[in-house]
Amino acid sequence: MSNTISRQKFLQYTAAAGAAALLSSLESLAFETPQKKLRVALIGCGSVSNRYIPHLQSSSLIELVSLCDIKHDRAVNQNKQYNVNAKTYPNIDAMLAGVPFDMMVTTTDMQVHGALNKKALLAGKHVWSEKPMANTYAEGKALYDLAKSKKLRIWGAPAVVNSPQFEYMSKAIQEGKLGKLASAHGQYGHTGPTWSAFFYEKLGGSMPDLGVYNMATLTGLLGPAKSVMAMLSIVKPERTVDDKGKIKVEAEDNAHILMEHPNNVLSHVMCGFNFFDPHGHEAGNQTLHSIQIYGDAGNMRLIGYDWETNGVIMDTSWDKPPQLVATDKGTYVWQEGATVVGEAMMKGIEPRINAEHALHVLEVIEAARKSQETGSRIKLKSKFPWPIVK
Repeated sequence: MSNTISRQKFLQYTAAAGAAALLSSLESLAFETPQKKLRVALIGCGSVSNRYIPHLQSSSLIELVSLCDIKHDRAVNQNKQYNVNAKTYPNIDAMLAGVPFDMMVTTTDMQVHGALNKKALLAGKHVWSEKPMANTYAEGKALYDLAKSKKLRIWGAPAVVNSPQFEYMSKAIQEGKLGKLASAHGQYGHTGPTWSAFFYEKLGGSMPDLGVYNMATLTGLLGPAKSVMAMLSIVKPERTVDDKGKIKVEAEDNAHILMEHPNNVLSHVMCGFNFFDPHGHEAGNQTLHSIQIYGDAGNMRLIGYDWETNGVIMDTSWDKPPQLVATDKGTYVWQEGATVVGEAMMKGIEPRINAEHALHVLEVIEAARKSQETGSRIKLKSKFPWPIVK
């Protein structure tokens, strides 16, 4: 992802069902033998690992014990660069047979996430996966069910629901500050990654790489999508990338997705690898908004990106200027997900981010592809505990 960086199912919670599910969930977090640190293995030592490794190292409750990459020299180099003092492995089988660990963090090419995550779960490991956690909803749901059957946990990026800005926006909606909600919009794009071909290969594309953030934010704020319509295209049929040279683009690099939420609210996401933006992956000085929420009594706009937030513009007055609020991002960074869920397991608490939400976003992506293929509106079946912020 960037220099500073889904998931579905369960019945919608009633108060009683939610409490029961939470108790069950907390029980599954507990370790039979008390330990001082969660032992973590990271697989995939490419660009994203440059963010994950230091963040995992920053936690007093986590010990990074293994690094793995099919290009073994990358694991060796990251081990040395960040003074990890971990064991390094050339493949997941060797890593699973190596030093013991409790949770695997998956930061490989997205096309192999599902297969790797399944191997880890079968071996009795918890999993935090970069997005997406699988390539289809069915595959992701099978992983979720497998984890439950083995009393394990699996989570998937992104961690956008953790930001103080998401919390502020969710509470503003629940408190009725915008009146009756109607519409929302999300956008995120740049001119496309050059470091790897997998972004443009089958099951890659701008939706699981970029649109996934806005989908997670909008469904998290507005509720699970009930149906999806989409138009996808390939603007540049050929790309030149560092690892394979000139390649044919097989996955969408331009996408517009419409989602229907509860209470007749509609939202729209646009994402792509053809969006000129001088900020690129850097959002520190970004002043434009990436998320907009509209009601009949006001609107609010998220400044920066939902994975790197800079504040919220609230506009609820006919005669007073909009206000910039919620500018403090606290400790939130996009790469915090694995650390947050790892620490939650050690503390025996339930993190805000959950696998059902990530699965739902995965179904949205799959539905968008089906909508493009068929020209029809696709109904969704998955839900997640909502509202996320209580």
